[in-house]
Amino acid sequence: YARFRCSTARWRARVTSTLERNGIEGRANIMSSPDSDKVFSGSIAKLYETYLVPLIFEPYAADLVNRLASRSLTRVLEIAAGTGVVTRALASVLPEGVSIVATDLNQPMLDHASALGTKRPVEWRQADAMRLPFQDETFDAVVCQFGVMFFPERPKAFSEARRVLRSGGVFIFNTWDRIEENEFADTVTTALESLFPKDPPRFLARTPHGYWDPLTIKRDLADGGLTGSPQITTVAARSRAESARVPAIAYCQGTPLRNEIEARNAALLGEATDIAAEAVAQRFGWGAVDAKIQAHIVTIKN
Repeated sequence: YARFRCSTARWRARVTSTLERNGIEGRANIMSSPDSDKVFSGSIAKLYETYLVPLIFEPYAADLVNRLASRSLTRVLEIAAGTGVVTRALASVLPEGVSIVATDLNQPMLDHASALGTKRPVEWRQADAMRLPFQDETFDAVVCQFGVMFFPERPKAFSEARRVLRSGGVFIFNTWDRIEENEFADTVTTALESLFPKDPPRFLARTPHGYWDPLTIKRDLADGGLTGSPQITTVAARSRAESARVPAIAYCQGTPLRNEIEARNAALLGEATDIAAEAVAQRFGWGAVDAKIQAHIVTIKN
């Protein structure tokens, strides 16, 4: 009986170990997938707007809108509008007669953007950039801020942008440069390796900073039917915050990186944020922090 009990215990231990291992690996695989990279649910939208928008998005939103401001426009489509940082700038800068349609795949992000409001009326609409719900040749400009990196089939999304553009219209978007050129994101990603050494979360390197090669961008545009010569400009800026904790919260809790952390161990989200904050402080100082960010701005005519 003792031998049977010992054997059963060993069998249960092996089964439990296998199930736990498969469960952990399954969750990690699920939450490290391209699909999970697009999930901005729960409190992510609010934290994204509160922390990440002023940290890295505002200067590039102003840049995109300024590039459109001198053009003759009647109708503008924004795709992957997020919580509306570009939308608010468009509504403030473009003439009253220019209509603005702002779309995003994630309804919670649009809800937050709509609640924040704009200077003048904007049409908010949930839409997939891969299947835009608009007729052909209905917009003078299509604009996208840091959204193309999330598109599963970029040539298809680019083809949709081309389809809804009028002849002579412009498609303008930005995409982050490689992660090494974006110092807060790089520091946070590296810091989390110490907490998850066997399977470090790589969302930031894989997706937001995974579409930086100009040759790849040009090829995808051409495959999407945009056969003109794109203008690609690399723009560096500064990312500033009152403390190291701000970028730590922004990235660890206000992006889908949170999903990766919680898939590994939801109880460690706070510790992951603390580790990221300490790493940022050690590199950039214990008071206000200032780091480099860098992106490519792509402009192409239809």
